[in-house]
Amino acid sequence: MTTNIISSSVIMSPRKRTLVPVSSRRKAADDYFPFNFLPVECQLHVLSFLNEVDKCSCALVCLSWSCLVRSWKLWRVADYSRRGVFHQGQEGLLVSNREFERWKAWVHHYTHHLVSRRASLLTLKASFDLGDRCNKWSELLGHLLDHVHCRDLSHLDLNWTFTLLEPLDLRVHSSSSSHQDSITKMDQVTSFQELLTKLTHSCPRISKMRLHFDWSDVSMSLLTNFQQLRVLELKYFWVFKGVTPSTLQHLTKSLPNLKSLTLQILVPLRNLGISYTLESQSLEFLDVSPSRGLVFSCLKLPALRELRAKKIVRGITLDRRTRLRIQSRWPCLYHVLREGTPRLQALNNERLLPTWREERYGEMSAILEQSCYCVQHLDSWLW
Repeated sequence: MTTNIISSSVIMSPRKRTLVPVSSRRKAADDYFPFNFLPVECQLHVLSFLNEVDKCSCALVCLSWSCLVRSWKLWRVADYSRRGVFHQGQEGLLVSNREFERWKAWVHHYTHHLVSRRASLLTLKASFDLGDRCNKWSELLGHLLDHVHCRDLSHLDLNWTFTLLEPLDLRVHSSSSSHQDSITKMDQVTSFQELLTKLTHSCPRISKMRLHFDWSDVSMSLLTNFQQLRVLELKYFWVFKGVTPSTLQHLTKSLPNLKSLTLQILVPLRNLGISYTLESQSLEFLDVSPSRGLVFSCLKLPALRELRAKKIVRGITLDRRTRLRIQSRWPCLYHVLREGTPRLQALNNERLLPTWREERYGEMSAILEQSCYCVQHLDSWLW
């Protein structure tokens, strides 16, 4: 009776599993990658590809990984422009006071995190209004530079005129008087120059720099101390702040290793008619398309390969006499380029033929209509 029951149970049982050898069922050490047996430098190199959030998650795995993540070699970037969940991709956003305090707490926590890890920075990105006496962003950046290793810092991206997130009441209670604006601008410039002074001593190897610039004599003398600069982008600080031709010429002559230069200069109306000279033995790329009213009378750039320039309408109508008086001071951009840029290969993203110097305008006519301010190429005088 029992035998019949067992037999029927065997018959009615589901399909039998395939027999697997005991040796293959054993959980051996070869079943996973021996990450912990790699040299420490290799482990750090692998972890360096992770973002900051993932690095912190790895620190929770085990004690050995926690020690690895604390290494200063993994913290090479200080990016205050990264807001995470704070309205990704939006600029200049007004937020509630509560959300602003939450973001500010994140900024201070992030700074403490970099200091406690003894970060060795290669890149610093930040956007803070350094003239803000309440939040003291200038002191925060100074504290960071004093307590991390930044001797090897090579990339600086700094907007010292603007804080990414601003509370609502900051705009409501702010004064719109020109006197108050002037005081605010002076505070910003003073704090910027103090920070730039600290950078010249702490980070002399910066090779790439992107920032707003006030073009004062003090700031110019500080900027030209960065002799390793190869890529420089300067944005305008204040629309009423002009740039003298001698200042601009001194900038390019004082940076012997400069390869790429981007300028956003807004020439004030009182300086309308002034032309500029650039001289550099190393400059290969020049972009002045963000500028307004910037006209060149002479270029001495033997290594220049690409130039971007664009006319920007101002919305001001000039009478014929004034127009001719101003235009008579400006040479055609074609002649300036032919005489001062022997290696030029591209203009406004257009590839030039090797024979462009031999023809008068030729293929460059359409391009010059968009970038030259001379009489031949400026039909509309609605500035």
